[in-house]
Amino acid sequence: METSIVGVGVGITDRFRSVVEDKATRIEHLAQRAQRVDVKVTHRAYHNGRVEDDTVELTLTGKGPIVRAEATDGDKFAALDLAVDKLCEQLRRAKDKRVDARNHPRGAHFEKGSGAIQGIDVQPASLDVLRAVATGEIPVVTGPEAEEDYTPVVIRTKEFEPEWMSVEEAVDRMELVGHDFFLFVDVRTDHPSVVYRRKGWDYGVISLTTQTAPEAVAS
Repeated sequence: METSIVGVGVGITDRFRSVVEDKATRIEHLAQRAQRVDVKVTHRAYHNGRVEDDTVELTLTGKGPIVRAEATDGDKFAALDLAVDKLCEQLRRAKDKRVDARNHPRGAHFEKGSGAIQGIDVQPASLDVLRAVATGEIPVVTGPEAEEDYTPVVIRTKEFEPEWMSVEEAVDRMELVGHDFFLFVDVRTDHPSVVYRRKGWDYGVISLTTQTAPEAVAS
């Protein structure tokens, strides 16, 4: 498996490269289809340099979904250990989930007859929330938090290319990137949807459906 290491604000020593190569062997043992791991080390200093830390980001690519993990510590070697532990845990969870699904089918499944999803909560996003965002009642902040209009309610914006997949595939992708939610387009309905983690192997999904605003109905 190939390794690539990039430092932002910090130099990459031969010792650190050697440790990364050793950790890559551990990762490859859990993800045999992986082809490359990218390591990004970012050094930050706060309060005039009195407090410093290093963030290590790992991105695993290969034949399958991308897997990511990151960790921050005052020492880049410790941050690397934490990030590798997180990445390996995500790989183990994904593997255990696949084995569990084969041996004990449960969780979300699509009922062909009724067209409903069983074993997972499905509910449309609140129209009031969507309207509040559209009208600016909930501010969308894309700049520094030090702006005069800053409020505790902040929505940070990111844009991604849409990906069509099933709910089950979205849950697997969420597990691999280590997030508590994952945005996708449901391949069955063409509706933008979000799967989210609940407890254990329980997940939920929120889907946007086409709705007619009350004003349009009144007119």
